[in-house]
Amino acid sequence: MMFSLILTAAASLCQLYLCWRAGSASLFGRHLPAGLLTAGGLALWLIMATGFLYGVNHANPLARVLEMAAMTWLGCLFLLTSSLLAVELITGGGWLLPDLAPPLRALALLAGLILSVLALYQGNRAPVVDSFEVTLPRLPAALDGTVVVVMSDLHVGNLTGTGWLAARIEQARRLKPGLVLLLGDTFEGHGGLLPPPLASETLRGLRAPLGVFGVAGNHEFYGDVAKTLQALEQGGVRLLRDSWVEVAPGLVLAGVEERSFSRDPAAGRGRITKALAGCPPKACVILLSHKPRHPKEAARCRVELMLSGHTHGGQLWPFNYLVGYFFPLLAGRYRVDGMPVIVSRGAGTWGPPMRLWPPGEMARIVLHAAPKGQRNP
Repeated sequence: MMFSLILTAAASLCQLYLCWRAGSASLFGRHLPAGLLTAGGLALWLIMATGFLYGVNHANPLARVLEMAAMTWLGCLFLLTSSLLAVELITGGGWLLPDLAPPLRALALLAGLILSVLALYQGNRAPVVDSFEVTLPRLPAALDGTVVVVMSDLHVGNLTGTGWLAARIEQARRLKPGLVLLLGDTFEGHGGLLPPPLASETLRGLRAPLGVFGVAGNHEFYGDVAKTLQALEQGGVRLLRDSWVEVAPGLVLAGVEERSFSRDPAAGRGRITKALAGCPPKACVILLSHKPRHPKEAARCRVELMLSGHTHGGQLWPFNYLVGYFFPLLAGRYRVDGMPVIVSRGAGTWGPPMRLWPPGEMARIVLHAAPKGQRNP
């Protein structure tokens, strides 16, 4: 509720700014009466505030409609405000170029609307499949060519239901994985809401010869933690909670639980060490961590591949620059101290059902064993 109040306050300031500047934009100021602009702005604000304070905290048809409307307008509001702020920088708030400012504001509003339409398309389309080839020094030769399908940040809940989840599972099955990994935020969980009905039954359609494994993300801890994690396990997902498992001779999966993964590097290394306690020293280790934190510490613990999500790749430009400040490993493939790190943009969306620029993704990773003479002992 506190987050909803803060979000409502911030969005309200943006709404006031947008209505103020729209009134001085040549296209809108000339043809739309001030009273109509004010009434329209107030109506949108009421929808947004109701969606934030009621929609996100309840699971019923009305709540879903209100949340969808509020989150969609929030994304549009963000893009419209960003476009107008760009004009403010160019015109010095209208002081430097007073004659050009009104038509430029109109163009900014038009650009914001076009970006909003594109972002809605990107956010609601099926995620693309990004393919990676990774060579691991200790991977047993028998596992060379193993296909791993990785999904993160599905955010199944009010806005993204089990029908969408079933489509993603079918998309994953078509990739013929040998191993499936879920990197957290499978369920939305906000407002204390439980996973939607049939979620576990739908998840059971996800199968692979080496199994389906996962870690919990921050959203799994927003509601009833026990029931949320139980829904994952009943869906056939084996959760790695600061623990490891040998999925095949010589191949180990380790998972660090989100709420125990401190920002402090020393504490982070301690958690990774705990998760790997008793792990066979010569095994090839793949680490699952919802947030892309402490890759250097993972590399020092002899992890050979780190997989993360959480960032959504920034999801909505230009918000990605802020997200990139907090998470330098934003999306894609990186190499940290010789260890490959793959950060997923996530299959779903959080908040506004919008993405700009890249669409959501599902990762297909092909594991390769190092040539015989280059394998680590």
